[in-house]
Amino acid sequence: MSTPVIDVHAHVLLPEVEALVAGLPGLAEAKALDARRNGPAALAVSGPMVRERIPQLTDPTVRLAAMDAQGVGVQLVSPSPSHYHYWADEETAEKLYRLANEATAAHCRAAPGRLRGLGLVPLQHPDHLVRALEHALDQELLGVEISSHAPGRDLSDPAYEPFWSRAEETGALVFLHPFGCTLDERLDRWYLSNTVGQPVENAVALSHLIFSGVLDRHPGLTLIAAHGGGYLPTHIGRSDHAWSARSDAGAGCAHPPSSYLKRLYFDSLVHDPHVLRELVRVAGADRVLLGSDFPFDMGAEDPVGALRAARLPDHEFHAVSGGNASALLFKE
Repeated sequence: MSTPVIDVHAHVLLPEVEALVAGLPGLAEAKALDARRNGPAALAVSGPMVRERIPQLTDPTVRLAAMDAQGVGVQLVSPSPSHYHYWADEETAEKLYRLANEATAAHCRAAPGRLRGLGLVPLQHPDHLVRALEHALDQELLGVEISSHAPGRDLSDPAYEPFWSRAEETGALVFLHPFGCTLDERLDRWYLSNTVGQPVENAVALSHLIFSGVLDRHPGLTLIAAHGGGYLPTHIGRSDHAWSARSDAGAGCAHPPSSYLKRLYFDSLVHDPHVLRELVRVAGADRVLLGSDFPFDMGAEDPVGALRAARLPDHEFHAVSGGNASALLFKE
């Protein structure tokens, strides 16, 4: 029996989450920040784009038909990053992650052989993270999706140590998917908030995990970085040089930064076959997973075709298209 094509980067929209936070203090301020970061031209395009994709984002039947058209057998479905709402207070945050986890699990139960899911955790409230992760796992989700930072906290924050420990112990998947770049208004034109902002945030977040020693302390952590890990894998030589040349850069992690790429997983969504080949070279063919960002416009409409364009050897193509992800999603 051949391994199915598995897409690890696909989203679900959860209207019940947005209904929960509607009108609450903090939402208007968060939306205003998002508007400043993206700029009016981007918002004018993004609104209609999302609205026309509501069926794919919410209806399992429409999702499955689209998967069939793409030649995708299985999706790992994660909530739209717009549902993070890291501004929420503790009470609201607990309601939010419970609702998001339960709604995502219900969506995936429509086709349990083809849809696996991830939940959410409130990064802004570190004391809640372990409980939120366990709630996601109780819903038979495979793990959780997180952003690259929370207000005032990077992923190297010591307050997150219990979360990393529990994720490692349980074998939970942690999908790193940024939402919002702290370069703010410098990226508010030409959709730089996404085209530059997302790769920057991926690179910063992964660098925090590497240089702080989080990956030394938690070598069994299963972390998948969206967007091919952003700029870091293709510029990892600069990190290695700093680690060896400067005492301040090398103080926190035990090994050259490039070595940690082989402990992480990366999706294939880099939009360039040459970059994808380089990602496979530096991380290893066993560490790259097919990802499409379904169904958004910054995704790959034909993710298998995009993978074929990299002209990988057959064994690497099959590993990336589904073999690697199968071992993560269907563990005994």
